[in-house]
Amino acid sequence: MAKGEGAESGSAAGLLPTGILQTGERSAQVKEPKKKQQLSICNKLCYAVGGAPYQVTGCALGFFLQIYLLDVAQVDPFSASIILFVGRAWDAFTDPLVGFCISKSSWTPLGRLMPWIIFSTPLAIIAYFLIWFVPDFPQVQVLWYLLFYCLFETLVTCFHVPYSALTMFISTEQSERDSATAYRMTVEVLGTVLGTAIQGQIVGQADTPCLQDPNGSAVASEGANLTHSTTLLRETQNAYLLAAGVIASIYFVCAVILVLGVREQREPYETQQAEPMSFFRGLRLVMSYGPYVKLIAGFLFTSLAFMLVEGNFALFCTYTLGFRNEFQNLLLAIMVSATLTIPVWQWFLTRFGKKTAVYIGISSAVPFLILVALMESNLIVTYVVAVAAGISVAAAFLLPWSMLPDVIDDFHLKQPHSHGTEPIFFSFYVFFTKFASGVSLGISTLSLDFAGYQTRGCSQPARVRFTLKMLVTMAPIVLILLGLLLFKLYPIDEEKRRQNKKALQALREEASSSGCSDTDSTELASIL
Repeated sequence: MAKGEGAESGSAAGLLPTGILQTGERSAQVKEPKKKQQLSICNKLCYAVGGAPYQVTGCALGFFLQIYLLDVAQVDPFSASIILFVGRAWDAFTDPLVGFCISKSSWTPLGRLMPWIIFSTPLAIIAYFLIWFVPDFPQVQVLWYLLFYCLFETLVTCFHVPYSALTMFISTEQSERDSATAYRMTVEVLGTVLGTAIQGQIVGQADTPCLQDPNGSAVASEGANLTHSTTLLRETQNAYLLAAGVIASIYFVCAVILVLGVREQREPYETQQAEPMSFFRGLRLVMSYGPYVKLIAGFLFTSLAFMLVEGNFALFCTYTLGFRNEFQNLLLAIMVSATLTIPVWQWFLTRFGKKTAVYIGISSAVPFLILVALMESNLIVTYVVAVAAGISVAAAFLLPWSMLPDVIDDFHLKQPHSHGTEPIFFSFYVFFTKFASGVSLGISTLSLDFAGYQTRGCSQPARVRFTLKMLVTMAPIVLILLGLLLFKLYPIDEEKRRQNKKALQALREEASSSGCSDTDSTELASIL
């Protein structure tokens, strides 16, 4: 079990009863936390596996829910757009709501975060499975999908927000947290690969006909007899249910591994605090904290860039490049490349610093996006670009979650009594990420609608193909450049991180060894 120490950021010193060691053994007491703060590979893997459910389900929903609603559930396009938009909007707003509830939670024998993960998991699995079920009553379909989509997003938020905040609970060492984050990002990228592979390969076995060119032949599905068409549709529905069952099983197994392999403990000086900070006071402090605002602003633009590519990648491959049957393989190439290069980025940020990794890692996507915009349809070149793009995707996965704990450490030094704010930091970061996803979905849908997109068409007009190219290439390039400019304002460099690490370690050792009061902690923090 992971000995992640501390309610909010952890300290192994809290495990030592103050009466065990004599005053003359003070130096040994100081050394003991460093030994216990080390995380084994098993600890890190148990923590990392907990990131897979969110990515596996999110990938399946992100790439396949729209086409499922239109072609399998046969929901009309307007209603499908309402389901997708309301679901994304609700998903974004549940993050701060769950963060608020977690901040009000009391400690239990299981911790403060683990009960949320444990009790949300079975309900989330049921809701996810019902999203992919076609009810027999067409008049309630819209309400059905809207209800279970929003319910699942709420429940998966109850899993993901406390899991994200758990980063601060597994170790007080920045290097250990960064290493565990790298494990987590690797597993999460593997989760996207797994979600794509499972959903794509199972569903791909079913044949869903498309509409031919209006100026050409008739609709393929109408050309067949009604019995054959109904059979094909039922097979496709069963394929989606099978994929949902497999993914739901993965969700359950990963949650069990996380719960059994990770344990959160309270910070020594946090237990001395008279009363917790109110949510709204904590929210005001967090959202007015400069480094956090600058970090969120930078990653908001870069996240929007990559989400534009993600949301339109299937349509771009199908209609602009003409690779209808290669979309799943191209996506797998991107994600496998990203998975393999996450350890490289972890080494790079350790060796050269996180800000340098941001500039090089995220900007490395720009040349390949330009190449995609300029090249003609060429399958081999497209695979090369996909593998190269995975390198930048890995950086986009790893770096935000690696830099956010540094901001929280800096915040704790400046606000030594502001405990219980970690869920606010993480939930609002996830909120802004999902907000970017909603914006990208709205921009893409409106742009394609104005260009004359034909639902379920086997081909699209030239204006639609051009619009898809702009959404996947030029728009992300502009957003990436804007995000990198904002990162220039981010103040926490490697020197600042080292100073914060020393200051926090001194604060924890003092609190553990002498049981200092809140006033003493404040004075020590101000001196540091």
